Amino acid sequence: MSVYPIGSPAVVALGGGHGLSASLSALRLMTDRLTAIVTVADDGGSSGRLREELGVLPPGDLRMALSALCDDSEWGRTWRDLLQHRFTSAGDLNQHAVGNLLIVALWELLDDSVKGLDWVGKLLGARGRVLPMASVPLSLEAEVAIGGEVVTVVGQSQVASTAGRVENIRLSPANPPACPEAVDAIMAADWIVLGPGSWFSSVMPHLLVPDLAKALHETKGRRCLTLNLSSETDETLGMTTIEHLRALYRHAPDLRIDAVVADPSAVEDPDLLVKEVDHIGAVLLMRQVGRGDGTPIHDPLRLAAAYRDVFDDFLGDVGTISR
Repeated sequence: MSVYPIGSPAVVALGGGHGLSASLSALRLMTDRLTAIVTVADDGGSSGRLREELGVLPPGDLRMALSALCDDSEWGRTWRDLLQHRFTSAGDLNQHAVGNLLIVALWELLDDSVKGLDWVGKLLGARGRVLPMASVPLSLEAEVAIGGEVVTVVGQSQVASTAGRVENIRLSPANPPACPEAVDAIMAADWIVLGPGSWFSSVMPHLLVPDLAKALHETKGRRCLTLNLSSETDETLGMTTIEHLRALYRHAPDLRIDAVVADPSAVEDPDLLVKEVDHIGAVLLMRQVGRGDGTPIHDPLRLAAAYRDVFDDFLGDVGTISR
């Protein structure tokens, strides 16, 4: 049952991979007016192979977003499992995901990436829409500090597995065309949710697409930042929650954030985080949003409850949730 059966908010979620799947799995419990805007810089695995062979957008993160929006019914679970199924063979199909092939086939038939994704969504009965953040495939580049020197790492898969400290990221091409429907969705949204997810390779690239960044700055919708449950990934290894926030503001210093959701177990210094969030003019909701077994994976019901409290707070007395 939807938390907002009447007057559901229009929500846009930005990201890629497992992080975006986590926010979508929560948000689809709250509203049917949901749009996922997905990074298109993936260059590894099945997506990377299809991108290189056919010159298409990498479909993997788009597939994962569609899977997360499948209804929790026999129909939805079956199609979700089919999209995620990977072949195991000694030939060219090895490790290709069925969903990737389905998406790319529709792109070839329709010659339109957005229409192709919409058709997959209809097939799945998806509770929301999935859009690419840009109209062309992108390459992610990062300046990484390794052993006292700064080197350039090229490719999302390489950035995500880097052994150094990411100092700066950029896209190639530097000024890619945004997906027009993605820009429209942001401008029409009541809420925009950024994160959780791989900070440099999934969350922050959206801020580097000029028209998308412009929409994020100009929209009347409010912006909610969801912090990760763990920094134990290669690209953010050893980074504190404060450093996550500051990295985002290095790349988008004028971006207004209205609310920040954080799990207390992932916050090194709660008092310092409160001060940092207050400094950027946002309110902070500290809430257990991870699974009960302690694994750093968001629980959809807990995260949905946190988002509900954030959204409701801004309908009433703004600022109370940080206390």
